[in-house]
Amino acid sequence: MAVPMHTLSNGQKIPVLGLGTWQAGDNPGVVEQAVRDAVDAGYRHFDCAYIYCNEKEIGKALRDKIAEGVVKREDLFITTKLWNSMHRKELVVPACKKSLENFGFDYVDLYLVHWPMGFDENSEGLWPVDEKGNPMYGDVDYLDTWRAMEECVKLGLTKSIGLSNFNSQQIDRVLSIAQIKPVMCQVECHPNLNQKKLRDFCTQRNISITAYSPFGSPKRTWAKPGDPEVTIEAAEIIAISEKYGKTPAQVVLRYLIDIGTIPIPKSSSKERIKENINIFDFKLTSQEIATINTLDRGIRICPAAEFKGHKDYPFTIEF
Repeated sequence: MAVPMHTLSNGQKIPVLGLGTWQAGDNPGVVEQAVRDAVDAGYRHFDCAYIYCNEKEIGKALRDKIAEGVVKREDLFITTKLWNSMHRKELVVPACKKSLENFGFDYVDLYLVHWPMGFDENSEGLWPVDEKGNPMYGDVDYLDTWRAMEECVKLGLTKSIGLSNFNSQQIDRVLSIAQIKPVMCQVECHPNLNQKKLRDFCTQRNISITAYSPFGSPKRTWAKPGDPEVTIEAAEIIAISEKYGKTPAQVVLRYLIDIGTIPIPKSSSKERIKENINIFDFKLTSQEIATINTLDRGIRICPAAEFKGHKDYPFTIEF
């Protein structure tokens, strides 16, 4: 099934649905097979990140599918992300090149700054902590990071650049100095956190939105008893799913597309991967969208609360 395309502000086209690959690094063979299954099912958009530790497996699966003649490289839209411990200006281009080496490709389609918070680049590991186990932060200004992201475009390492988990003030700060504007901001977005204010803000600035954790990441490892849960099986969603003969998950993905975002559901199940892409034979009415909008609760299940002490922690303002 062909996925419709969305045109970014720089003219590049991105499929409106992608395969998320977060939490898929624990078992390399699983993510490799999931990517193969996704290509066969019609996915052409793959959302990756250096910190997921599975770029090599994803690259191998995609290169195999190219070798089989199923797809061409130009058919694919590959996103990856700069990790927090590589924010210093001179580290950004090498970090992008390292991801390209992992994938086995000479460019990615979109390179994102994963978080505004920079970590201490002089420490070992991707999650530097002190002797007490506290996070060790860097003092790099993400504006300097952005200038190096622009260098990645100029060098042909990526076609587009963008942000992830940045708030409205941080986005405007980047825009104030950007020679190459961010085309995308990737944020948590689902029926219980529909991000309307941030979506409107980005639309006014010609920035597209990728919706991560569209089902609320039910398998997230940091969930504690009593933490809020995202329900995709609310009565309102179930009623709509019964009307269209779709699953609640399919209705949620259709909703996220219909409100103008690009969801990236993660799955390693072949059947679920096929189910998630089978959403282009129906469309929600404005009334159905309004009904699902009422489920917005401001519930954030990826708060990165352990980094609240960082000067650039993004979730201290409304949006």
